[in-house]
Amino acid sequence: MYRHMILAGLTLLAVGSMLYIGPVSQDLEYHNFADQLTLWAIPNFFNVASNIPFIFIGLWAYKRYPTKLAYQSYKRPYLVLSVGVILTAFGSGWYHLFPSNNTLVWDRLPMTIAFMSFFSLIIRDYVSGKWGQKILIPALLFGGFSILYWYLTEQMGAGDLRPYGLVQFLPMLLIPFIFVLYKPRYSSRFDLFLGLLFYLAAKGTEYFDAAIYNALGQNLSGHSLKHLLAAVGSFYILKMFLMSSKDSHYEPPARQD
Repeated sequence: MYRHMILAGLTLLAVGSMLYIGPVSQDLEYHNFADQLTLWAIPNFFNVASNIPFIFIGLWAYKRYPTKLAYQSYKRPYLVLSVGVILTAFGSGWYHLFPSNNTLVWDRLPMTIAFMSFFSLIIRDYVSGKWGQKILIPALLFGGFSILYWYLTEQMGAGDLRPYGLVQFLPMLLIPFIFVLYKPRYSSRFDLFLGLLFYLAAKGTEYFDAAIYNALGQNLSGHSLKHLLAAVGSFYILKMFLMSSKDSHYEPPARQD
């Protein structure tokens, strides 16, 4: 019970902090990426092309789920996660062709699908199968709402990113505590650790976009590197719910949720 209370307390703290800080608008400087090279008539070529690995990783996971998925009850969120990863390539690619608040919607929407379905899987595997199943649809709806709310408030001249911030960062706040407080039903702790590590590395390279671009002789920017690192992280996240060859005769333990 105390573990559930810790998660509930952290969630309330995050929501309270979001309400306390007040509206957060989108900084238009965000669209000004260090690498703006046009190659083969494609603007911002490397920021666009570096999204391609998401397609292959999502398709890889989609191909394996019928025979390799650890539990059939994971099927729906796992498929949603796989599709979210694939769509991230197209949404981010479109945004980086024409960076603006209007195209940023299509960059962020697939990511909310991936974040929310992944969080549902973590809850199912670590905390409660019943609650993990219940939160999938509400979480996806809230993710979509967070993007719509931000976009509409931007159109009214006072954008507010707080709900989207909650979608992106609340799971990342809770998952380390879940990792420590709970044991997984099936998934690999090591794969989860690697997935989170690559995600954090991706956020770091995004922040140091221009510095990395200059350090690498203006051949690869931090933002392009962010896409590649995030794609590797998504591979480990998707892999953690799949059985390996040594698990081919694996029988899941009975567990009361």
